Amino acid sequence: MEQGGAPSGLGSMRALLAILQWWGFNVTVIIINKWIFQKLDFKFPLTVSCVHFICSSIGAYIAIHVLKAKPLIEVEPEDRWRRIFPMSFVFCINIVLGNVSLRYIPVSFMQTIKSFTPATTVILQWLVWSKYFEWRIWASLVPIVGGILLTSITELSFNMFGFCAAMVGCLATSTKTILAESLLHGYKFDSINTVYYMAPFATMILALPAMLLEGGGVVTWFYTHESIGSALIIIIGSGVLAFCLNFSIFYVIHSTTAVTFNVAGNLKVAVAVLVSWLIFRNPISAMNAIGCAITLVGCTFYGYVRHLISQQQAPAPGSPRTSQTNSPRSRMEMLPLVGDKQEKV
Repeated sequence: MEQGGAPSGLGSMRALLAILQWWGFNVTVIIINKWIFQKLDFKFPLTVSCVHFICSSIGAYIAIHVLKAKPLIEVEPEDRWRRIFPMSFVFCINIVLGNVSLRYIPVSFMQTIKSFTPATTVILQWLVWSKYFEWRIWASLVPIVGGILLTSITELSFNMFGFCAAMVGCLATSTKTILAESLLHGYKFDSINTVYYMAPFATMILALPAMLLEGGGVVTWFYTHESIGSALIIIIGSGVLAFCLNFSIFYVIHSTTAVTFNVAGNLKVAVAVLVSWLIFRNPISAMNAIGCAITLVGCTFYGYVRHLISQQQAPAPGSPRTSQTNSPRSRMEMLPLVGDKQEKV
C-alpha cells in the first residue's frame, strides 16, 4: 500500500472530501440493507448479497475497461482458480454473514462486533500460524475485547443467531486478510481490481444456494409486496452503492495517512451507529453505549500501536541490516497481516 504524505492545503481538503464520501457510501449501504430487511420485509440476505456481487462485477468492469479509472492487473488463468477463487469464497462468506447479522441484530450492535476484527486477526495468526506479536499489540486488544463483552452483555436487542453470524463474519474478514498476504503475493491489487476478479467468482458461488434456499420466498415476495417497483429500485440501488463504497475506498487510501485512515474508520463506525439509531430507534442502554465507545477507542489505540511499531521496525535510509534480522524471533511476524490502510471490500 502506498503511504500518503502529510496532507496540507489542497491536500487536506481532498483528504477531508475523500473521508466524507467514504463515510457517506458506507453508512448509506448499511442503512439501506437494514431498511431492505426491516422495512421492505425482504428477508433474503443471500439474494441481497448476490445482487451486490452482480452490481460490483458490472461496476468494476465499467471502471476498468470503460472509465479507465485503474489499469487492469493481469492474472494468470491458473492463478485465478488457485489464488483468487479461495479468496472469493471467503469474501462471499464475509459479505453474506454481514447481511445475515443485519437481518437479526441492530446496526449499532453489528458495527461494534465488526470492530472485533483486529483481535480475531491477531489471534488467528497466533494460533494457526504461530506468529509472534509484541506485548503492546496484545495490550491494545484488551479494550477491544472488553468493549465487545460489555456491549454484548448489555445489548437490549440481542439475538444469538445474529451475534454468531457477526462474530463468524469477523473470522471470515480476518481469514480473507491473511489469505490475501499469501495467495496474492506478487499481485499489487487495489480495491477495484480486487472486486473485478473476486465479485464474479462470489456471484457464481452464491447464485445456486440463493436460488435453492430463498428462491421460493423471493417469488412469493414479488407477488405479495405492494410497491414492487420502488422496492426493486432500493434493492438494486444498494448493490450499486456497495460497489461505489469499494470505489471510494481507493481515494481514501491514496488521500490520507495511515493514522488518519485508522481514526476515520473508527469514527465512521460511530457515525453509522448514530445514524442507524436516529432512523430505526433501536433501544440502546447507557452501558451499551459505553461498551461501544470503549471498543472504538480500543481500535484507535490498536491502530496507533501498530503504526508506532511499524515505524520502529522500518530501517533508516542507507542503514545496513543487522544480525538481528536473521534471529528466529525477528523472523516471526511482529505485526498482524492487516495493512495500515486495509482495503475493506
